[in-house]
This record gives sequence, C-alpha cells and structure tokens, in this order.
Amino acid sequence: MRKLSNILIVLVAIIVLYGMQRTKPRYGELTGPIPAYGKMHETVRTREFDVTLDKVTFARQLTFTQFGKTKVLTTSGLWAVVTGQLAATTSTTTVSAATWLGPTGLKYGLTGRAGWGAGMPPFDLAPGMPKQVRFVFELLPDQVNGATFVLSSKVEPALGSQARLAIDDFKKFHDGQPLIVDSRDPLNPVSGS
Repeated sequence: MRKLSNILIVLVAIIVLYGMQRTKPRYGELTGPIPAYGKMHETVRTREFDVTLDKVTFARQLTFTQFGKTKVLTTSGLWAVVTGQLAATTSTTTVSAATWLGPTGLKYGLTGRAGWGAGMPPFDLAPGMPKQVRFVFELLPDQVNGATFVLSSKVEPALGSQARLAIDDFKKFHDGQPLIVDSRDPLNPVSGS
C-alpha cells in the first residue's frame, strides 16, 4: 500500500510540474515589448513616445523627385503610405522600427526602396516637439483590412515601449476594399488625397 501511494505521489508531482512548464510565461513574453493599444486618430501613449496616425493612402506606384530626378516605383502588390505625428514623452528618444501586421499575421517592415527623406524614419524626438511623420510599406492587397500598425523605438523592443494601432479608417469602396490611387508621392504629405 505504501509503495502504491509513493507511486501516486510521484505521478501527481509529474503532472503538476508538466502543467507548470506548459503554462508559465516564456522568456520572450517576460522580456518582450510593453504594448499600448489604440486606433487611428487616437493618441496612443507609451512610456517613451506618443503616436497618432492621421491617414493611410494606398497606391499602385510611388512617384517622387530625389536628387533632381523623378523616380517611379512600381510593385506587384500595393504601396501603403502612413502619415501621423510622433512626440517624445519625458526624455529624448529615437523611434525607428515600424511594422505593418496583416490580418493573417504577415509582417511587413518599412520599405527601403522609397529612400529616406524628411519626415521618414528614424526619428529623433524631444519632449514638447511633435513631428509630422511618414512610413512607407510595400504589401499584398489582402493584408489591408484588419491590419495593425506596430511602432517601437528599437527593432527588438525588449522591455521597451510599443504602440499597436488598428488600421481602421481609410478610404474604401462599398465592398470594403481599399481605394487605391494610381500614383502617390511619399515625400509630400498632401499628395494622393
């Protein structure tokens, strides 16, 4: 009888330890980013910066002037140009990592094809001095509805601030598909309106 109770105690301990192993938070969850959630036109406040997304425009091509030459960039998907405002909260900070997270989990980083101009990352921010900002992504058309814009100060924001904004306000057709303009200048905040 004593032998049977010892075996039963060991089995219960194994089950409890297995359950603890499966339900404990992983290291990445413990040291991961500290997210703040919101949606477009709302100011999302993180510990390091505040962000407001004003507008998202989708285009078939990007047309802009760089170094005195007109450049036209095409894609087999579509271009998303996100405009908004950024401001540091309590101390000077840099914000450089933006991701478009599609509804199926596909992640799109900032495109380097459009070059880097005024109003494009990385952003050096000082408290009390907000900046108008633009982010350019190249993505598949089916990754628009239900997407999330993710912004952080670092590419791997361990224990850093991260803003997650629902992309929920952009021009659409009656069937819910995004309105796509033929051409957009990513360096000009008012083009492609």
